[in-house]
Amino acid sequence: MSVETIRLVGTPNPVTSVRPWTRPFHISLPSLRLRVSERKLLLFLVDALLINGALLVALVLWTDFVISAEMLLAYFRWFVMLTLVWLLCALFFDCYDLARAASTPHSVRSSSMAALTAVLVYTLIPFLTPPLQSRGLIFLFVGLALGGIAGWRAVYAQIFIQPWFEQRALVVGAGIAGRRLAAALKTAPAEANPFRGTGYQLVAFVDDNPDRIGTTIEGVPVLDERGVLVSLAQALEVDEVILAITNRHAIADDLFDAILRCRELGLRVTTMPALYERLLGRVPVDHLGRDLHMVVPMEDTAVERFYGAAKRGYDLILALVGVLVVGILAPFVALGNAITSPGPLFYRQQRVGKGSRCFKMLKFRSMVPDAEGDGSAVWADEDDPRVTPVGRWLRRTRLDELPQFINVLRGEMSLIGPRPERPEFTDNLARTVPFYRARHAVRPGITGWAQVRYRYGNSAEDAEIKLEYDLYYVKHASLFLDLRILLLTIPVMLQFIGY
Repeated sequence: MSVETIRLVGTPNPVTSVRPWTRPFHISLPSLRLRVSERKLLLFLVDALLINGALLVALVLWTDFVISAEMLLAYFRWFVMLTLVWLLCALFFDCYDLARAASTPHSVRSSSMAALTAVLVYTLIPFLTPPLQSRGLIFLFVGLALGGIAGWRAVYAQIFIQPWFEQRALVVGAGIAGRRLAAALKTAPAEANPFRGTGYQLVAFVDDNPDRIGTTIEGVPVLDERGVLVSLAQALEVDEVILAITNRHAIADDLFDAILRCRELGLRVTTMPALYERLLGRVPVDHLGRDLHMVVPMEDTAVERFYGAAKRGYDLILALVGVLVVGILAPFVALGNAITSPGPLFYRQQRVGKGSRCFKMLKFRSMVPDAEGDGSAVWADEDDPRVTPVGRWLRRTRLDELPQFINVLRGEMSLIGPRPERPEFTDNLARTVPFYRARHAVRPGITGWAQVRYRYGNSAEDAEIKLEYDLYYVKHASLFLDLRILLLTIPVMLQFIGY
């Protein structure tokens, strides 16, 4: 048995590491540490099991339904439809955001609303659902579903955030990239534990800069053990090694070999941008170097072409419906503006679209006429005095954006994509923010990933954060992500958080 002692800088006692591959008759037990994908899958599987179980128990207790293999196979469609309805409602209430799932009040509240909505929607679906005409049966179904899912979510928020369920990570590099990762993880949910909900526990940083060694970053110690990286990773029992070095092509040969050795021994190795993207749904533009493939897809596949055609198809269908809504709403908006702030119904503003081509974007006018009489572009503020009384309501509900369905019909915009920015702001942001022009690789949208994940932006700093979300969408655009954005847009509108 080989024993190696490693003294960690900043710790009073040495750490004794036993090399597991030299242990005779060593039996590896399955780890309880859950990855991000495993956490989401666990939440979904237990949720689906509980809501389907609630339906099954309610049918058995209230009707003459008998549980048997033949009956379950004969009415399999009931449970498939309920699972699909639950998934849509859970996405609508953002039940699979891990940071929020780790907060007991938020998780119980959102999952309970999702369960109640799922049951109500399910009872209105004909043919594919069991007969649920009895009020007693429906109330029993609701009670079992609410109690089961809310109780499970409370258990998850208390139990599955404990250290033995978290992935232990060692970060190589305590510079700007490493600090950015630690800070992002700390601010993900507003909880006492800085890494609560993410499923990650940063156990140490490794760096060779003498000014950083012995310090801490967000409470995590910085060590000088790059020469024995493999032994250190085993001593600390880490699951993953994170490479937080922006210029990864300049890594020293010995460090590169040590990282490969870690991977050879079964430890996962990832980069800071990849982990940042996976945990937070954002692309860290300041830490990508020149890796263009980290920002936009580099291949034109058949799947991407199919997705582009399908997206344009549902854009046209939903835009036609949206134009009808605009026609119904327009007289009321015109009347309100005529009373409080006479002027034109629509406001046309030049924006930058796909391929950096400019177009005139339509909105219901929400500010006084000639709000920018001096011709200079100005960010809108939360209490902007230029906003009319009717316009303030339109902006908070995002209804001022509805006329952009006309832009969608013209092909200038899409239903979902990065929000189009004004050319006056775009030119400046493109000079100061890395990869800013990459967002012009797709059509801009009425709503987007940044709109449902971040607050209303009114500064260059907000624009950079929203760009990180926009680039995540550009890179991962899919029908499923589009559906998720659509479902999350509705609660954003109902919260009246726009301005």
